[in-house]
Amino acid sequence: MIDPAVALVVFAALAALGALLLWPRRGIVARLTQLSHLSERVLLEDALKHVYTCESVGRPCTLESLAGRLEISRGRAADLFKQLARAELTRTTETGPKLTDEGRSSALQLVRTHRLWERYLADRTGVPAGEWHAEAERMEHALSSEQADALAARLGHPAWDPHGDPIPTSGGELPRVERTTLSGVDVGRTVEVVHLEDEPRVIYDALLEDGLDVGARLEVTDRDGSTVAIRAHGRERALDLVVAANVTVRLLAEGESADAPVSTLVDLEPGESARVVGISPRCKGAQRRRLLDLGVVRGTVIEAAFRSAGGDPIAYRIRGALIALRHEQADWVRVELPDGSVSVDSEEVA
Repeated sequence: MIDPAVALVVFAALAALGALLLWPRRGIVARLTQLSHLSERVLLEDALKHVYTCESVGRPCTLESLAGRLEISRGRAADLFKQLARAELTRTTETGPKLTDEGRSSALQLVRTHRLWERYLADRTGVPAGEWHAEAERMEHALSSEQADALAARLGHPAWDPHGDPIPTSGGELPRVERTTLSGVDVGRTVEVVHLEDEPRVIYDALLEDGLDVGARLEVTDRDGSTVAIRAHGRERALDLVVAANVTVRLLAEGESADAPVSTLVDLEPGESARVVGISPRCKGAQRRRLLDLGVVRGTVIEAAFRSAGGDPIAYRIRGALIALRHEQADWVRVELPDGSVSVDSEEVA
C-alpha cells in the first residue's frame, strides 16, 4: 500500500513541476514560446533590412544573398520572403523582392535605431569601436520608435552615426550624399574620409589599426592592380583594394592638401615634454571624457616620465600628477614637439 505522505509529496512535486512548465506568461513553455516568436520577429526584421540594403546599393536581393546574410537555409529564406510579401512590406518582381512604402518606412526605423545606438555607444560609453555594430544589431529589435526618438533627443538629434552613415529622421528622411570609394580614386587626388564600412568586422578592425578616421584627409599617391597607396599625417601606407573599397570618401577641390604630419605622446622619450594640440577623433565617449577630466586639453604641457618594464603603459606627468596611459591612449593625444624642452611649469590653460 502506498504511503499517503509519500503520495502527497509526489503529487505536490508534480503539481509544482506542472506549474513551472505551464504557468501562463511566466512558465517555461510560455517563455520558450515567447523566445520563439521573438526570434521569428528578429529574423523577419533582419530580412526586411536586407532587402532595404540591397535596394540602397543597387544590388539584387536573392535567396542566396539573404541565406548567406542571416546564415540560414535557402528554404528558410524563401519562407521569410513569403512572410514579408504577405505582410505587404515587399512586393515580388522579376528581379526579386522590392520594398513597399510601408516596408521602406519599417526598414528605415530599424536603420534609424541601429545608427542612433551606435552613436550612443560612441559618445556615451567606453565600448570599443569594433563592437558597436554587433551591439546595435541587437538593440535595433528591442527599442520602440518612441524610445528611439527619446534617445535621439538625449543625443541632440545627431545627423550621422560614428561610421559616417546618415541617421534617418523620425519621418524617414535621409540626406543624399555624393560619395565614392577609395579604391576608385585617381592618383594625385586628395579626399576626405566620410564613412568606414563596419562589415565585415575583420576589415573594419584593419582600417582602425591603420589609423583611418572619419574626417581624415588622404592623398592617393600610387595604385596598381591590387593596392592603393595613400599618404596621411605624413605617413604612407598601402591598402589592399578590397579593404580600400570599404572606405567611402569625398573628393576635395584641387589644391587642398592631406592632413599634415602629426606627433603624439607616444613619440616622447622619458624626460621629454610637449604641448597638447588636440585629441584624435578616434578617441570617443568615456575614453575621451577621461582624458579631458585629466586635463588633456589644448595648451597643456605633458612630460613623459618613465615606461613600465614591458614598455606599456607609460607614465606621464599631467598637471602635476603622474598618470599611466596605455600605448593606444597615448597615441590619441596629438602634441606639438618643441625644438627644445618645454617646462611643465609654463603650461597654458586653454
